[in-house]
Amino acid sequence: MQEDECPYVRNKRREQAGENLAAIRHIAFNALKADTSFKAGMKCKQKRASRNNAYQSQVLVGLGV
Repeated sequence: MQEDECPYVRNKRREQAGENLAAIRHIAFNALKADTSFKAGMKCKQKRASRNNAYQSQVLVGLGV
């Protein structure tokens, strides 16, 4: 997800930004892994969620959000 390229991580004043982004990345991976409506690899699920708002909403509903 390229969190190392984020300007917040490179800024020394935000020392915990990398850890926070890693936690969000883990949550996103777990949500996509739990989704069984789309049978594909993680990379395809990430692309579909980034391009399709309906699928993204469906994944979030699966989390209970």
